[in-house]
Amino acid sequence: MSSSPFISILALIVTLGVLITVHEFGHFWVARRLGVKVTKFSIGFGKPLWTRRGQDDVEYVIAVLPLGGYVKMLDEREGDVPEAELHRAFNRKPVGSRIAIVMAGPLFNFLFAILAYACMFVVGIPGMKPLLDQPVAGSLAEAGGFRKGDLIVAIDGELTPALSSVMLTLVDHAMAEDVIQIEVQDVDERSRIRTLDLRDGRIATDDVRMFERVGLTPWQPVLPAVIGQVMPDGAAARSGLQAGDRILLVDSVSVADWRQWRGIIERHPGQVLNVRIEREGGEQALELTPDIRKAATGEQAGFIGAVADVPPDLAADMQVVVRYGPLDALGHAVGKTWDMSLLTLRMLGRMLIGKASLENLSGPITIAQFAGQAASAGFIAFLSLLALVSISLGVLNLLPVPVLDGGHLLYYLIEAVKGSPLSEAVQHVGQQVGMVVLLLLMGLALFNDFNRLLG
Repeated sequence: MSSSPFISILALIVTLGVLITVHEFGHFWVARRLGVKVTKFSIGFGKPLWTRRGQDDVEYVIAVLPLGGYVKMLDEREGDVPEAELHRAFNRKPVGSRIAIVMAGPLFNFLFAILAYACMFVVGIPGMKPLLDQPVAGSLAEAGGFRKGDLIVAIDGELTPALSSVMLTLVDHAMAEDVIQIEVQDVDERSRIRTLDLRDGRIATDDVRMFERVGLTPWQPVLPAVIGQVMPDGAAARSGLQAGDRILLVDSVSVADWRQWRGIIERHPGQVLNVRIEREGGEQALELTPDIRKAATGEQAGFIGAVADVPPDLAADMQVVVRYGPLDALGHAVGKTWDMSLLTLRMLGRMLIGKASLENLSGPITIAQFAGQAASAGFIAFLSLLALVSISLGVLNLLPVPVLDGGHLLYYLIEAVKGSPLSEAVQHVGQQVGMVVLLLLMGLALFNDFNRLLG
């Protein structure tokens, strides 16, 4: 699903604004509870757009660049502190208090994710049943005994009620290079155990490519080549296609069903197609030029921004809603946050040792695109994205890189062990190295963004 640039930018601002506020509020709240004077609470950097003085003379600021934020605390290393306020200076607090203040930001990101997931589980998360089609010939899935009509029930004992949970669980196990046991219900409704060997570390990648690489194919019904919905600003809309149109011919070739139609589109990126359609009992001809995007295989593929007309009873039969009571929802939310945190760490670790592509790093442009798509898809989808990005912020900020919370935490842990802080010279060098690493990562993320945009 595509979204307009305006919606994407607005969704990015909301996403970053909410999550940065949560993160900085964690530092702010714990600092004040531990007796540290906070002088400024800023969301964003640069020129202030809005300021306000609050209780205890705290300056609250919303600045023009919403790509971060900070909480400024009273500290003798940053200027003179009145003698009467020395007991409230950050640098005068015990190392344990400073560790708690630094950790509070990432921990609040994790808490936000837990609350978001709990809310989603209570409301209900819609998804598709993990029903499989015929596995790809010669694939790991075929070798593991998978058959058309298998409904995945659990992976290594972990229930997988929706296709999305199957995908994430497979990615997680692939990164660990496991051999997994998958419980399925076959076409005769008998319980079977299938085996999937994921010890080849090269197959671990994102969820869509993961399915392709192991040869699993989600079940797809045979649908007529009838347009169900046309996305604004897509190739289908530009050509004049409308909901209800039946595709009859493409370049004089008869189209039997939606799968054939989609295959034609994917094989002709950027090429003009002569399409004959049936609309309201009459036939019309039009020209359609599919847009270009990168497929999971890395090759260019066409897409037009249109979906099939799916009969309501079929859609309802394939849909599943994952829902729990409040207490169970909270427990599942904690587990989900933990699993996603570990998955993020594993992905970062694989990138570090060269087992995962650095192309997985994403910057603000990609986040904006996903945020816009999630916002267009509805509240649950957008809340899910907020939870995922919040977890990523929490994990990334705990990495032991100077200038990040994890770097400060490392300094304070060393201080706690050796009984004295590291010298200012060592800390200064660490800050410079950390800044270079951070700028390189940001540059790579932006490069990946533009590469995806232009590719």
